[in-house]
Amino acid sequence: MALPLIHKIMWCFNSNLINLVFTSFKSQKIFSVSAFYPYICTRILKLTIQFCVMTSKINIFKKFSGINLLVFALLLTFSVKLTASEPQEAPIVVPEATGPHMVDPHAANVDEEVDITAVAFEHILDSHSWHLWGEGHDAVSIPLPVILKSNNGIVFFMASAFHHDTHGTVVVEKNGERFVNFEDKIYYASAAPNEHGQYLDAKVDEKGDVEVLNASVLDFSITKNVTQLFITAIILILLFTSIAKAYKTQGVTSAPKGKQSFFEPLIVFVRDDIAKGNIGQKSDKFVPYLLTVFFLILLNNVLGLIPVSANLTGNIAFTLVMAVCTLVIVNINGNKNYWSHIFLPHAPKAIWPILIPIEIVGILTKPFALMIRLFANITAGHIIVISLVGLIFVFKTIYIAPVSVAFALFIDVLECLVAFLQAYIFTMLTALFIGSAVADHNEDGAHNEDDEKLVAGH
Repeated sequence: MALPLIHKIMWCFNSNLINLVFTSFKSQKIFSVSAFYPYICTRILKLTIQFCVMTSKINIFKKFSGINLLVFALLLTFSVKLTASEPQEAPIVVPEATGPHMVDPHAANVDEEVDITAVAFEHILDSHSWHLWGEGHDAVSIPLPVILKSNNGIVFFMASAFHHDTHGTVVVEKNGERFVNFEDKIYYASAAPNEHGQYLDAKVDEKGDVEVLNASVLDFSITKNVTQLFITAIILILLFTSIAKAYKTQGVTSAPKGKQSFFEPLIVFVRDDIAKGNIGQKSDKFVPYLLTVFFLILLNNVLGLIPVSANLTGNIAFTLVMAVCTLVIVNINGNKNYWSHIFLPHAPKAIWPILIPIEIVGILTKPFALMIRLFANITAGHIIVISLVGLIFVFKTIYIAPVSVAFALFIDVLECLVAFLQAYIFTMLTALFIGSAVADHNEDGAHNEDDEKLVAGH
């Protein structure tokens, strides 16, 4: 039964792919970044519909599968040659405009080379609006509240007042003050625009980076990452409140149903394997925090895999706050054995000047490792996926799409595993740090008998 199913999938995929290749070759179209995702989604939907009605065409595939695969291989082989032979269009020169609504010269040329680095950082960085699709002034996005602490007090307006501008060319006047948005950072606007139409005073340093000389504003805006944090908080509160009510009405002895049957193994896993296994008898006190950390990171990791969602766990500020929370909980609950091990180590006093600074630094390096590990792994996964998809626009040909999309899908599947793995690692190391701070030790450094019995029984 498995072989006919595989035959149907391969026939459906290859026949439609060849049709797509020749259609694109005849029209000589180069897809833009904004049109790529809807195009792929449309193709996937058509393939799914055709798959459901292809049961009568298995024999046709058996006759022509060899020719089909051969043509597909030849198309991939000549993709580089076709890329080199594509005509290069002359660049479009856009005259500079004046005033607050000038067109950015870097965004005006639709046929210029796509900057994959800029696209990747646009996805992983925070923003004052929730971008959905499109570019420039034609972009479709959800405006978010902008809350600023200026010289004249609190200023509030929606991000739509900037008209999708992030180049400092649109000025917003509120409470007698003028503001511009440059790379999603709010600055006080200059009195007059510069030669590029930007109400900014800037200079370029030796490395080629732009340094803005305008004064910045204290920004308390509800950005895209903050919005996703509120969304995940509401989801977790509603989800676990309903689960708690189900346990209250049905009891804990009956078989779990619905959401309970899915989340109960995860909750028990965090409580028994992570909390009790690393903290011991005092673990019940820290289980609520560990559960919050685990599911908050897991849910945001999963939501971050959606193309239009926010990259919350890949934001260094979010992982910093999580690491600081762990740092505070570990050191507040640390007992005398924990602190004596740091300031009065069981070692010759001659090497105390070496050991004590190392132990003090270790207090900070543990949460620092938590922060960097989560941030780096999540951010790297998103950048790799965007880079692989960006190969289509780097080579400027659709023929590289099968390879590019295949590898991108593989990394996406791998990120699903990483989403759970990073939540587990952060929670497990947090429990390990808490366990080392609250564990009771004898003078010789060994665990007490109660701890040994607990470990033996576990």
